Amino acid sequence: MALITLTNGKTFEAGTQEALLAAALRADLPVEHGCRNGRCGSCRCRLEAGSTQLLMPEAGLSAAERADGWQLACARSAASDLRLDLPLRSGPPLPPVRTLPCRIESLQTLAPDVLGVRLRLPPQQPLAWLPGQHLIAISPASLASPGHSDGSGGIRRAYSIANAPASDGAATPIELQIRRVPGGAFSDWWFHSARPNDLLRLQGPQGSFVLGDVAGVPLLLLATGTGIAPIKALLEQLAALPAAAQPARIDLYWGGRVPADLYWNPLGLAQPVPLRFTPVLSRAEGAWDGARGHVQAVALADIASRAGGRADLGAHQVYACGSAAMVAAARAALQAAGLPPLHFHADAFVCSS
Repeated sequence: MALITLTNGKTFEAGTQEALLAAALRADLPVEHGCRNGRCGSCRCRLEAGSTQLLMPEAGLSAAERADGWQLACARSAASDLRLDLPLRSGPPLPPVRTLPCRIESLQTLAPDVLGVRLRLPPQQPLAWLPGQHLIAISPASLASPGHSDGSGGIRRAYSIANAPASDGAATPIELQIRRVPGGAFSDWWFHSARPNDLLRLQGPQGSFVLGDVAGVPLLLLATGTGIAPIKALLEQLAALPAAAQPARIDLYWGGRVPADLYWNPLGLAQPVPLRFTPVLSRAEGAWDGARGHVQAVALADIASRAGGRADLGAHQVYACGSAAMVAAARAALQAAGLPPLHFHADAFVCSS
């Protein structure tokens, strides 16, 4: 076992073939994390002493970040005792992960390639989750095929939970927003074969993309595609917070390719503080008179315009969810404009079928 010492003085032990992230979570340390497969970049850390070994490719890091000494805790194990700069998240503790059966309550077409799903849990087995988290859906065993099975008779895919739990603790169906992946085994099942009352399993909640302390600060939300799902859950949570816990304002930028990609109206959810929603399209045709381009670029331009020409992001808290390319570009652009690194919270979607 290797001894890992964090720059804040906390320590934990890790096996030589154990991912640093897994070891830290086993020690109940609140590490930011998402995909756990080296692609989302949430668990980035910097090695200050010792050596690590690579367990899987660190696709969630850019070449510049690697050159600057960044590593991913989910993709590295300890080759010696380490001193590590591994930021820990603040905020509420994460609920325990459970594996439960569930049934499809309803299916609804939200967009030509997006399906809304509601899952019903057994009455005596409720699931606790925090808005922004995701779950692993496990398909019926009959769907599994060589190369797709998780080893226990089903295909496993991660989906963000698109709603907040009931504030009074009542049993709440889980909402998902599932994008069609051409040729995807699980995706085809959802869009062509799934029916209400079908039985499957879920494992969750997963991830640390949850709301921290945003009282009195400007809140910037960025989403692309079905990355709006956890943002919707966060907005539902914000709507229920007491006045003292509310942000100063909320700016939401949601990007798609064409108008049909923007299948939900955030302004239909009443907020106790001002919510400014800007839809952004990257492939809009001439009839579109709204914002065009990338959500992070539009957001930065708007903030700079309101500030008299220069974006001031020092006080903002940012929550970004969507494609890994958007998350990486937004992180770089916003931090270059003065956003403190610990004020950027992200859940990068990793495409799977």
